[in-house]
Amino acid sequence: MVSAVILLMVEKDKVNEVAAKLVELPGITEVYSVAGHYDLVAIVRVKDNDQIAEAVTNRMLQIQGIQRSETLIAFRVFSRFDLDAMFSVGMEEPLTGR
Repeated sequence: MVSAVILLMVEKDKVNEVAAKLVELPGITEVYSVAGHYDLVAIVRVKDNDQIAEAVTNRMLQIQGIQRSETLIAFRVFSRFDLDAMFSVGMEEPLTGR
């Protein structure tokens, strides 16, 4: 699996509209509205680099309101969530009331 973070500058009056359209695209798993230099951050998780190219150049940039994008390809994922899930196997809390 290949993951990418896409930073987007969007027309100010179209942020919500663009975010809603982005999250509908195949491979885009999350879209965050953020403060700072960029307006939206899209997380892409796909099988290979060709699918990232398809998502960015053929689908995403067709959405009206996107002014600029920067795509960051992830080499390695470090996630506390994944580590917690891995080490908590068999550690579920017992059901109460039984």
